[in-house]
Amino acid sequence: MDPRRAIPRTDTLLARIDGGDTPALNQHTLKALASSAQDRARRGEIAPDEVEAKFLADVARGASALTPVINCTGVVVHTNVGRAPLGDAAVAAMVDAAGYVDVEMDLARGERSRERGKQANDALLAACPAAEDALVVNNGAAALLLAAATFAEHGKLVISRGELIEIGAGFRLPELIESARVDLVEVGATNRTHPADYERAAAAGARAILKVHPSNYRVEGFTAAVGVRELRGIADAHGMALIVDTGSGLLAPDPALPDEPDAATALAEGADVVLFSGDKLLGGPQAGVVLGRAEAIAAMRKHPLARAVRIDKLRLAALEATLRASANPTHAYLHADEAQLKARAEALATATGGTVVAHDGRVGGGGAPGHPLPGWAVRYDAWLAAPLRHRTPAVLGRVHDGGLLVDLRCVPEARDGEVAAAIAEELTKGEGR
Repeated sequence: MDPRRAIPRTDTLLARIDGGDTPALNQHTLKALASSAQDRARRGEIAPDEVEAKFLADVARGASALTPVINCTGVVVHTNVGRAPLGDAAVAAMVDAAGYVDVEMDLARGERSRERGKQANDALLAACPAAEDALVVNNGAAALLLAAATFAEHGKLVISRGELIEIGAGFRLPELIESARVDLVEVGATNRTHPADYERAAAAGARAILKVHPSNYRVEGFTAAVGVRELRGIADAHGMALIVDTGSGLLAPDPALPDEPDAATALAEGADVVLFSGDKLLGGPQAGVVLGRAEAIAAMRKHPLARAVRIDKLRLAALEATLRASANPTHAYLHADEAQLKARAEALATATGGTVVAHDGRVGGGGAPGHPLPGWAVRYDAWLAAPLRHRTPAVLGRVHDGGLLVDLRCVPEARDGEVAAAIAEELTKGEGR
């Protein structure tokens, strides 16, 4: 008999759901999950007698198909698994904001408020006193688009050729900027740009200067660049706006990341506005944060594009909570104690039979490119990576040089036992390979 004839029928699978404990899934979704499990059996990926268990496990996961991941790669701001993990305070704030909140309501007056996002803006200004005002939009690219449109729409914007970067998913900075109806003026060379290059473009009628931190690569050797302070002088001499995109979201200098630009320094050196992402070094939700002079922020807030790139209430709440909390996971992982990481790795190796090796973590997300975060990992045979990825939650390590490296830097210490149990279970299943 064709073994596929043993695959349970859809009505049989649906009948297996206990009516008293039925999850909040509609019939369309339940039928789709049943069909998915059946199709896997038809393709031979699972046995027919495993279909029911697969279906019930998928139902138990709830309305979202996203798989939780335990990040054992050592990359703190890992774009592929959602960048910065939110802290408890931010998660709680998002839950509260999921209902009705005063995002555009003046409760004292009982009238609509014109200060959407005021709570998050106030938290930003408290965290970065160098800024006169703040604006939060959907993401970093949206912040740059809005700034370019506000200060150089139907005009020229100057940028060094060494800063024409490509950001994630193949989007290139020049294409993004030009979509704001801006004429991009490229100056200098890939490795060297001088003040005179900007001066010539300014004299030709450019309306704004954009300085971008090339956060996902480094240029070394025979190089030259113009700093924010010197660009401020050029901008003032020609009545131009100065936009600085720091990218990774550092608010103030951090000794652990000595070469990473920060918003406070850029503002002190004369930037009209500083732009960065909220879900990188800041440790918050996806957001495009703009800090700067009150007049410049007001101009951006009034531009028609500001409505199109507006951020939602959930992320405004999470951003405010991240800024007001005493700590967050991203900061903790970036500054993890090397000795403690080694002790945790040794404990994991003892429990699972792996080998402890030195392993440099990374900032990730385009932050501090090439800058190592000294630490430790446990090495296993490479075949273990796949079954760990297929668990729920998935355990994601780094496959490198023919082995699997499990780095606990980005794992809350309370979950070390969970990682050890997952590895031990998959090793037992894989015996005899």
